[in-house]
Amino acid sequence: MSPCVTSHLCLLVLPVMSVLLFLSPIGWSYDGPVPGCHLYPFNVTIRSDRRGTCRGTHLVHACVGYCESSAFPSRYSVLAASNFTHNITSTSRCCTISKEAKVKVRLDCPRGRRHDDIEILTATECRCDMCRKSRY
Repeated sequence: MSPCVTSHLCLLVLPVMSVLLFLSPIGWSYDGPVPGCHLYPFNVTIRSDRRGTCRGTHLVHACVGYCESSAFPSRYSVLAASNFTHNITSTSRCCTISKEAKVKVRLDCPRGRRHDDIEILTATECRCDMCRKSRY
C-alpha cells in the first residue's frame, strides 16, 4: 500500500477505535467504593449485659464518604474584624445523615426465656452538610 492510502485508513480507523474504547464496558465493572457521601450497610449486635445473655443482630446503615471543602483568603472585612489574625476562611462540609428510621432488634435470650424488642436508628439517606461539632 502507498503511504497515502495508509494515512487515510488511519484517519478513518482512529475515530472508530476511540469511540469503541470510550464505550467499552471495562469501566462499568468496577465494584469499588463509590466516591462521595453514601449509605454503608453493616451488622450491629446488641447485648443485654457484658456476658451477652440476651442478644440480637440487625443490618443498619451509616453515612460514609467525603464531601468537598475549601479554603480561601479572607475578605478585608473579616481581616479587619479579627484584627488581621483570621487570614484564611474555610468552608467545610461533612457526610451526614439527612433521614433516619427506627428499626426493631429482637433480643433472644437463652433457653427461650423471653424476647425483648429494642428500637435503634438507622440512616436512610445521606447528604453533604455543614460540619458541626455536636454531630461527631
